[in-house]
Amino acid sequence: MSATRFELLPDELRVFLNGDVTMQTTGKIWPEMARFVAHNKLRVVVDAASVSRMDSTGVALLVHVRQHQQSINKEFAVVGLPEPYEKLYHLFDQGTLEQTWEDEEIYWHLDQIGRATLSAWERFQSLVTFAGEITVNVAQSLLRPMEIRWKDFFKTIEHAGVYAIPITMLIGFLLGLILAFQSAIPMRRFGAEIFVANLIGLSVIRELGPLMTAVVLAGRSGSAFAAEIGTMRINEEIDALTTMGFNPIKFLVVPRLLAVVCLSPLLTMFFNLAGLAGGAVVMLSLGFPLVTYVNQVQSTADYSDLLGGLFKAIVFGWLVAAIGCYRGLQTRTGASAVGASTTSAVVSGIVLIAVFDGIFSVMFFFMGW
Repeated sequence: MSATRFELLPDELRVFLNGDVTMQTTGKIWPEMARFVAHNKLRVVVDAASVSRMDSTGVALLVHVRQHQQSINKEFAVVGLPEPYEKLYHLFDQGTLEQTWEDEEIYWHLDQIGRATLSAWERFQSLVTFAGEITVNVAQSLLRPMEIRWKDFFKTIEHAGVYAIPITMLIGFLLGLILAFQSAIPMRRFGAEIFVANLIGLSVIRELGPLMTAVVLAGRSGSAFAAEIGTMRINEEIDALTTMGFNPIKFLVVPRLLAVVCLSPLLTMFFNLAGLAGGAVVMLSLGFPLVTYVNQVQSTADYSDLLGGLFKAIVFGWLVAAIGCYRGLQTRTGASAVGASTTSAVVSGIVLIAVFDGIFSVMFFFMGW
């Protein structure tokens, strides 16, 4: 129960609140209190020392009276309010209640920026954690090879490697062909068509080979890994593995990762051969003998260029396999979850390939390689 008593003094109106000031009782207190305050137009002091319980409705009453007093330039004070309710009362800031739509829009944008920043930081933490986990598990597996699932390893070699050779060589041949034709046009103006062979050899072996092979792997293998592991995540197979005591990283990720790391330099070699063959076709059509083309390529690209390209291929293969498995493990529930993970794996893989390729280019430049 709640009872309200008013005491009218010469220069102030004192209001005594007692008992419960909640949603059930405030409806009776509010009109009476508002009437007394509006009629007397004096300084108002609310004595809440005898309040036993108060909710947000009672606080809203106090805030309403405070706003009224401020509108007529009269003082308002609350004394004796128990500590928990006093904190609730002070949460109702006048500035918050008087927010404009522009303020709310600004706060909404700030909220979205904060949420996006927090989400990006959480994704970064998750990615770093995953990178550490696969590094540790790969090291442990290499020290204990019997723990590697060799069946999955050779299956991945077959599907991601052997079946990818035709498309890899086709793209390599066409790129070598196109690059040779496009470079022969401006070089003909200077009578330097012979140097098309130098351009083809250096660009294919050092740059296009590992880069385009990694892109093919991202489109074929990275998306496949994300779809396979994502489907297992949705079907709760990964949870079942964890329940049975199996480490999903070592059980699912490590064989695929090692397989792609092993096959990526081999696919790069096939791409290089096909790209050089495409350039040779153009050079033969321009009237240069095959031996001249081979000599020009050998004079430009040496073993350091080949090893540098193969090293980049190994790193790119690691990135493609890791990001594909990572996106698969991140798959959430829903009809489009697997498709979203697959798309994210391909896009993330290509972006990482481009970023690391730029890093390698700068490193090789300063190393004089």
